[in-house]
This record gives sequence, C-alpha cells and structure tokens, in this order.
Amino acid sequence: MDSKGDRGTRSGRGGTGGGGGKDAEKNLSRGDEVSWRSRGNEVTGKVKKKITERTRAAGRTVDASEEEPQYEVESDASGRSAVHKPDALRKKGRSG
Repeated sequence: MDSKGDRGTRSGRGGTGGGGGKDAEKNLSRGDEVSWRSRGNEVTGKVKKKITERTRAAGRTVDASEEEPQYEVESDASGRSAVHKPDALRKKGRSG
C-alpha cells in the first residue's frame, strides 16, 4: 500500500464511490429508463449504450473497459447525451 491513500476507488481513477455499482451495471441495458444527479438536480433519461473501451462519446474521451464499463445516456428533458459510471445511475421502476 502506498502513502497516497488506497481508500478511494478501487481503480484509483476517482468517481462517485458508493456501493452497488456492480449490481446496477449488470442490470442496465439499452432503452432502460434511468435517473442521475446533475448540478444538484435529478435528471431522467434512457440508456443509449454500454461503453466497454476507451472512446469518444458525449463530447469527451471516455476511459471505460470491460471491467469498468460506463453508460451513454440521453436526457429526457434536453435530449443531450452524457456518460456515467454505473454507480451514478439509478434504474427507474416500470410502474405504468
């Protein structure tokens, strides 16, 4: 263990931390309705795709991998795309 702190995220890349990321990631697929926090507000939208390699999406470089995938989502309100790690997304229930 080094002195720079091994307590953050497992990858050392930063992120939102929190638990349940792996479970959420396994259950997300294209078209799923999700919500996430942006600038203090809840945003809703749909999963566009799962990203599993370093690529450009939503106007930025996404450093994703099979072990640490990220998801491109589209906002219902604005239609704009964003990319988030699985632990930042909450799957919405289908209540009608």
